[in-house]
Amino acid sequence: MQKKISLRLLPSEAADQNTLTTLIASAAAVSPEQVTGFYLTKQSIDARGRQPWVNLSIEAFINEPFLRRPLSPVQFNTLAASAPRVVIIGAGPAGLFAALRLIECGIKPIVLERGKEVRARRRDLAQLNKAGLVNEDSNYCFGEGGAGTYSDGKLYTRSNKRGDIDRILQLFVQFGADESILYKSHPHIGTNKLPGIITAMRTQIEQCGGEILFGQRVSDLIIKEKQLRAVKTEKGDVFEGSAFLLATGHSARDIFYLMNSHGLLIEAKPFALGVRVEHPQQLIDQAQYHCEVRTEWLPPAAYSWVQQVHDKGVFSFCMCPGGIIAPAATGPGEIVVNGWSPSKRNNPYANSGIVVAVDQQDLNDKNANDPLSLLRFQQSVEQRAFKAGGGSLVAPALRLTDFCEQRLSSTLPACSYLPGLRAAPLQDVLPKMVYKRLQIAFREQGKKIKGYYSQEAVVVATESRTSSPVRIPRDPKGLYHPQLKALFPCGEGAGYAGGIVSAAMDGERVASAIAVTIAARHTDQPLL
Repeated sequence: MQKKISLRLLPSEAADQNTLTTLIASAAAVSPEQVTGFYLTKQSIDARGRQPWVNLSIEAFINEPFLRRPLSPVQFNTLAASAPRVVIIGAGPAGLFAALRLIECGIKPIVLERGKEVRARRRDLAQLNKAGLVNEDSNYCFGEGGAGTYSDGKLYTRSNKRGDIDRILQLFVQFGADESILYKSHPHIGTNKLPGIITAMRTQIEQCGGEILFGQRVSDLIIKEKQLRAVKTEKGDVFEGSAFLLATGHSARDIFYLMNSHGLLIEAKPFALGVRVEHPQQLIDQAQYHCEVRTEWLPPAAYSWVQQVHDKGVFSFCMCPGGIIAPAATGPGEIVVNGWSPSKRNNPYANSGIVVAVDQQDLNDKNANDPLSLLRFQQSVEQRAFKAGGGSLVAPALRLTDFCEQRLSSTLPACSYLPGLRAAPLQDVLPKMVYKRLQIAFREQGKKIKGYYSQEAVVVATESRTSSPVRIPRDPKGLYHPQLKALFPCGEGAGYAGGIVSAAMDGERVASAIAVTIAARHTDQPLL
């Protein structure tokens, strides 16, 4: 028989297969020899007390042949030569998962990506880190796989009402991710493993008859008689399709300007702005696990917090245990930082974005009704950070205690940020309403997380690409733009997602809406 078992174990017990089998047998009231196998369905760590515990949900097989975890691989068939064509702009998670879903629906995706394929992109990242050279089309935000490929691959999301999270995780496993993402409470792939997974997705799309074209930055929309007929790229190529799915990510500012120039509806959207703070990982381990040295059975510790300061939310974002701070600028003259971790999370530092919610009311200027006002505000802070750092992507920084005391650091601690740091007055970089709230929040967290408020921690500016500062409106049912029914805004760049999984789910959702629309055309329904 199969039996569902829940166990609360010491980390050492959970890590030992023989011990685990014995405990499963005890819970099932059988002998260990009767346990023919098992797999985990859920795993989480409870470190709230002095002793960390591992909570496991298990599917155990008693006195019957063990069957591996049931997976649900999707069958992708070769597209017919007559298949309708849909142009997808952007090869991030929203674009790639949309392409796969369209293939399931018998529709040919043509994906236009401004950046390079995933491995060629790596060379541009090396130049970015070592020489401070920003390729505006190939960086941590742009290129095959989007911002997630080289910035961690965390798969945790609360967006369970937007789509089937398990389906997205199953697809990641189908293309090479470890099965542990199916049961861990905070699944994570790692920057070192994501490129191979993204490459496998591209191979599948191409084998089925879809196309992915690199170095194709969309530069114009060809609109005739109030209908979107085609898109044009900087190379001069024109792509027509039955529909156009816009999945360009939160940093494609040129797309927002392009839409605005055509008089198309876009809206300023609240986003979050702040810094990235880095601690020694050992310090976070000590605080979260209540120990001097983390045992080998526990992963590097993470943290997450949120608090209200003067009626605004201040919160941690994209926390990276055992991680690295990376330069995420997409253009010259700006400093943007992000964080990522390899799959083992074995670097000596822990970093996290700490950000403050920003909306149009914070601008206090006559342009507050401009749909691009928050985008310009975001960019102005990034440009001030560049000047404060002195150029070449050197980032302005302060020790955490100095940041809160508003004094210049005489020295800075070691840091994972490869282009380097420069002590600079961050009160001249960040808006006052952001800086003051961060000061208060850091002090308060120092009271809650032992050792968090430390001179060994460094604050690096600026964390500004948490989400898009622009939303592209769409019909709530058809998911198309209200002015151009062939244009389907999607993912983070359109303001409808906030991470890899939510973007992938939105890509699938929009692709399904496109399939319904195309099917309606073939049943004598009105054209778009």
